[in-house]
Amino acid sequence: MKSTVEHLSPTRVRLAVEVPFDELKPTFDQAYKKIAQQVRVPGFRPGKAPARILDQRLGRGVVLEEVVNTAVPQKYGEAVGEAELNPLGQPEIEVTSIDDGDKIAFTAEVDVRPEITLPDFSTISVSVDAAEVTDEDVDDQLKGLQARFGTLTGVQRPAAKDDFVVIDLAATVDGEALEEAQASGMSHQVGSGQLIEGLDEALEGMSAGDEKTFTTKLVAGDHAGEDAEVTVTVSQVKERQLPEADDEFAQLASEFDTLDELKADLRERHGRVKKMEQAGQARDKVLEALLEAADIPAPQGVVDSEVEVRAHEAVHEFDHDEDKLTAYVESQGQTREEFDAELRTAAEQAVRTQLLLDEVAEKGEVQVDQQELMERIFMQAQRFGISPEEYIQQAQQANQLGAIFADVRRGKALASVVQAATVLGPDGEPVDLSELFGTATPAEGEEAADAAEVADETATVASGSDQDEDAVVEATDTTDTEAAAKS
Repeated sequence: MKSTVEHLSPTRVRLAVEVPFDELKPTFDQAYKKIAQQVRVPGFRPGKAPARILDQRLGRGVVLEEVVNTAVPQKYGEAVGEAELNPLGQPEIEVTSIDDGDKIAFTAEVDVRPEITLPDFSTISVSVDAAEVTDEDVDDQLKGLQARFGTLTGVQRPAAKDDFVVIDLAATVDGEALEEAQASGMSHQVGSGQLIEGLDEALEGMSAGDEKTFTTKLVAGDHAGEDAEVTVTVSQVKERQLPEADDEFAQLASEFDTLDELKADLRERHGRVKKMEQAGQARDKVLEALLEAADIPAPQGVVDSEVEVRAHEAVHEFDHDEDKLTAYVESQGQTREEFDAELRTAAEQAVRTQLLLDEVAEKGEVQVDQQELMERIFMQAQRFGISPEEYIQQAQQANQLGAIFADVRRGKALASVVQAATVLGPDGEPVDLSELFGTATPAEGEEAADAAEVADETATVASGSDQDEDAVVEATDTTDTEAAAKS
């Protein structure tokens, strides 16, 4: 076999391959055997007709077609190996000549992993926000805990922000009532923004028994993107009364005996949250700096495939109705062209990220053991509310176990870069993130859980998207819930 490689671009090559017939004898033998099993030739048992008889009855072209279909993929693989290429995606193959008795020639164009020059990771320096917990942070946490134990009391006054109201909703489009947009006895917190746009503004100042009509744009359903007249009727106004923050409340809401002990615990817990936020910020900034330093070209064929996947998943949320998706995008103040452009940009960034971290993993000989893979599976199963066994089963059915493995490996690669980089706080002093990104084993308990969560998020960021995980749990996705929220 003879093969040559032509580099069409930094991310695409064309292979020209010639295979002499002498190398194809085993393939011809296999082809004749297969064809003989499929046809009946008078005077011969099934599978026993000789080659020359098959050529006479079926024509030489049938045999050559079978040989080409078998040999070309095999010889393509051999040519890729000889050229030491790293192909991405499926090749575009064209058989250029079949000289019976002489040779078969074909070309194959395919995207390949570009040559990537990695910078010295120690030269990367990023700054992150402080992870300090202020007294105001603790007070906010305490108020949130108080709210969980608060009580709602009816009041005889107009509704204000943060009040709770019981309302009825009815909507019409061009005078036609929308059954799917009717609700009664619904509880809603004013200012939460959890329902339709314009509702919170309408509710402020309304009292029990008041009715008001306002115009809003629907973002889901058969009338997505259309203006609707929504009538809201308030039947009750309630305010939340918080319990007094004292030792008695501390005993009610926690295992602590005093308010000071409860505050100290809230400070410690919030400190861990701040540390994780700081680690996430460091991870994102290091990745951004690494991508900029490496300057990686994105193979267009791979980007196109990623765009296709993302576009499919976007329209899937709207029952594969392109008009509904366009209406929703426009309701968010964006044109469809802008949405599509952002989708392509995100896809290209995801591809560049994956290529970069695969290179880091290979150069650093990053390995993933069984325990790390299972930890990732457990975290993802918990995220989607299914058992690890069910997640694994769905991953196998979707052929996604390899993608999960790759994500974990990329996450470890990114963590190694963060560990080698310089991370500075707002005061210019180095920030120690070794518990979350280093090789040292974190302390047992919540510190270990925090490290595992950061590792899982790092793997997700390193993958460039959540596409793989979403595909795995398609049977248990949140399409209906999200659609309800949008309506």
